[in-house]
Order: sequence, then C-alpha cells, then structure tokens
Amino acid sequence: MTPAQRAALARLWPRYGVEPEGLLDLDALFGRRVPRTLEIGFGNGASLLAMAQAEPGHDFLGIEVHRPGVGRLLRELDAHGLTNVRVLAEDATEVLEHHLPDQSLDRVLLFFPDPWPKKRHHKRRIVQPAFAALVRRKLRVGGRFHMATDWEDYAIHMLEVMEQVPGLRNVAGPGSYAPRPEYRIVTHFEARGTRLGHRVWDLVYERVEMAEDD
Repeated sequence: MTPAQRAALARLWPRYGVEPEGLLDLDALFGRRVPRTLEIGFGNGASLLAMAQAEPGHDFLGIEVHRPGVGRLLRELDAHGLTNVRVLAEDATEVLEHHLPDQSLDRVLLFFPDPWPKKRHHKRRIVQPAFAALVRRKLRVGGRFHMATDWEDYAIHMLEVMEQVPGLRNVAGPGSYAPRPEYRIVTHFEARGTRLGHRVWDLVYERVEMAEDD
C-alpha cells in the first residue's frame, strides 16, 4: 500500500466505507431509493468509478478485501466528488448472506474473479451453485447477474453452473455467452490481453419469478 492509499483510507473511509452490522438499510445509507448495483471484487476500482460517473442516478456498492485497491478507489471518488458509491472491505459471501436484504439489488457484477486454474482448486471458485442461488435472492425480479472472465475454462465452468440455477434466465439464450454491455469498460489490463490475443467471455443472467417466490 502506498502512503497516498494509506492516507486515503484513514481520511475517506468514514465517508465512503461501510462497517455492516445486521441488515443494511440501503435507503438510509444512500439517502434515496434508486437502482442499485453491487460489484464484487472491484480490484483497483476502475470499472466501479466509471459506472458511478456515467450513472449518477444509480447507487453503487463495491466489495474488495485488497486494501491498496480500496485506498485507490477512495482517492478517485473524492477527487471526482462522487456521492453514489459505498465500499465494504468484507467477504462477499458474508455480505450477501447476512447484510444485504433480499431483492434489494438491480445488478450484481463479478468481473475477472480469481480463476483458480488448477483442477484441485476449482472448488475455491466463487461461482458455484449455492453462490449463484444466493445472488438470485438478492436481485429484484428483472435484476441481472453479470460475470466476465478471461479464462476459457472458468467461462465454461460458469456457464455449466449458471445454466442449472432455477430462476435465472440467460439473456443471450441457453448455453450462450453475452456481448459486452457498454457499462463494463475495457480496462488497461483487458486491452493489453486483447492485443495479445486473449478473449473475454461475458455471461449475463436475469432473475425471473418462480412459484416458490410467492
């Protein structure tokens, strides 16, 4: 962590940081009720910052446990005077399970999660049936879960998992990957990978109603 990032954490965490205790009241947290997006594992915060700037009428929650990335994002939020972002430095599954109300989100984003490429580590991948079902619970009907990865094996794994989750519809059609939505910016790292011939796979699933929801 750089001195600037450390200073940003100390100075700006009280403004942007969230220390959850019980279920969060998102209306109170943001002071309004508008569409809400959660980005899980925002890294250095580039995509979260860009979305918050492009959609001032939306609110954004970001989860990231890597403190240098959190510090960098806080500096950028402050520099751009943004008020529609809040940050949690917690485990994503814990936040979803214990701190976010059901049907409280319009989008959940998971961009380039750790692919755990070795077969013996595949069970550590965050995209698993139970996690996908948990995300569905937190989405409003019509809300979307958007994933992206530059590992083909993980893309295949994601597709296999997601196609089996009840109550989620593949917006690109069964068994298909989606084109990149405009809100997912092409980061510096992705652009470099593209120049090297690396592909990126996007998957977008929408929550649909089921009889069990009644």
